[in-house]
Amino acid sequence: MKKKKPQKLIKRVLIVLIISGLLFLHFYAPRFITEIKNPLIEIIKGDYLLTTSSGFENNHVKGKYITFKSFDNIELSSYLTYSSRDTALGTIILLHGIRSNKERFIELSAMLSKQGFNSVALDLRAHGSSSGTHCTFGVKEKKDISELLNVLEKQENIDENIGIWGQSLIGAVGLQAIGRDKRIKFGIIESTFSDFKTITNDYFNYHVGIYIKPLTNYLVYRAGKIAGFNPEDAKPLKYCENIEQPILIIHGNKDKRINIKYAKDNFAKIASKKKEFIEIENANHLNVWEIGGDEYFGRIMKFIKENTGDNTSFAGYSFK
Repeated sequence: MKKKKPQKLIKRVLIVLIISGLLFLHFYAPRFITEIKNPLIEIIKGDYLLTTSSGFENNHVKGKYITFKSFDNIELSSYLTYSSRDTALGTIILLHGIRSNKERFIELSAMLSKQGFNSVALDLRAHGSSSGTHCTFGVKEKKDISELLNVLEKQENIDENIGIWGQSLIGAVGLQAIGRDKRIKFGIIESTFSDFKTITNDYFNYHVGIYIKPLTNYLVYRAGKIAGFNPEDAKPLKYCENIEQPILIIHGNKDKRINIKYAKDNFAKIASKKKEFIEIENANHLNVWEIGGDEYFGRIMKFIKENTGDNTSFAGYSFK
């Protein structure tokens, strides 16, 4: 009889562990996908995207912070850097990667200003100084960008030659916004995915080393429920079919986080007759700018200038 007590105890412990594991998977694990301002994630995530401690004010370029409300009353923060010329050639909306912030673009904003362009660096919802808790991978963010366009038009009289430059997972926001809002006249999209559910499966395998599609699909479903969005709508590939504006797609061919094949899938679906694909040799997910160097920025600026009617040459820019 005494031998049965340890067995019962083990069974009870196993039952408790299984139930706890299932509750964790149902209620908490999905938050790792969408919840940006999660204390546990803040401890373990690490900031892999370049940021800087200095503010936009130290650029010695005229600009100002613009705070506005999203369609669902989330307060969003952005910084508008003005062109250093008397008349701006255009305006570039800069979209950072996931768990980064608008300060990523301090140096780039100064360079664009010197070239004659306004730029608007936006803290996406739940990032940086913006309110909110969850990233929805474009489902809500594309509407936020449309609201930003409204604000720029009403408050700054900016409504011509507006482009988007989006990076990484949030580059998907750029594709969806371009496909949805024709006020955006051109786009530059770096290192992004084609389908939210697919990339979640890939990221689970990348970080955990196991590919369990039914589990990750369930986590995606739960993440959508918790964050209040439909994961099926977080599909840049679908919006690419509506993109008729000039667009530049860029991806490193050594990217292990987001496979270059997704960029090629997006590119193939884009309806625009004026589109270009740049494959950065030996670049991974994090170092496209560094590997591409001056030649890369030269190609970017050539594209921007062609689509804003500027015939001047690009003097060169080294990102550090």
